[in-house]
Amino acid sequence: MIVQEKLQAIIDAILLTAEVPLTIEKISTYFDADEYIARQDIKEALSVLQESNDRRGFELIESASGYRYQSKEAYKQWVTKHWQEKPQRYSRVFLETLALIIYRQPITRSEIEEVRGVAVSSNIIKALREREWIRVVGHKEVPGRPAMFGTTRELLDYFKLKSLDEMPPLAEIQNIDQLYPELDFSSSDDTDDIADHVKH
Repeated sequence: MIVQEKLQAIIDAILLTAEVPLTIEKISTYFDADEYIARQDIKEALSVLQESNDRRGFELIESASGYRYQSKEAYKQWVTKHWQEKPQRYSRVFLETLALIIYRQPITRSEIEEVRGVAVSSNIIKALREREWIRVVGHKEVPGRPAMFGTTRELLDYFKLKSLDEMPPLAEIQNIDQLYPELDFSSSDDTDDIADHVKH
């Protein structure tokens, strides 16, 4: 049987080397039956690991896909110097389209266009799908059977959320620049009230 302190070290090593977030159920598969590691043991070890990183430059977070280590937001300006490429900038139109899908899913492209009153560029839908933030969740039973879009677990992971219930209220979407500065939104002539569009 593995003592709790050693269990914490093992899980620490597993998470540090994992390429994707891991759930408690997934972590439990790393142990043999004769090691007698219960899910509660893993949960307690994860809790201790989360608390132990208070003074470190990284943290253990839980998102929709499970637990993962990541650098703390406070140190982003230094950490991002690992990468030469500048972060991609997103327009307000991109944001508005994403917000409509998040808050009104499942939704078709034509329904998004009806709400916004203007056409939605295929490049925006393509970009959202390439980022794996949205996916086709079905087809509407109308002529042409258009695709209906919904959000993905990858979107929740990116925003460090466990579920869509943790998304900010619509009123705060107007301040998306402050909420999620890592998205680096560019200014745009399209300054429609995003929250109003999503509500109606």
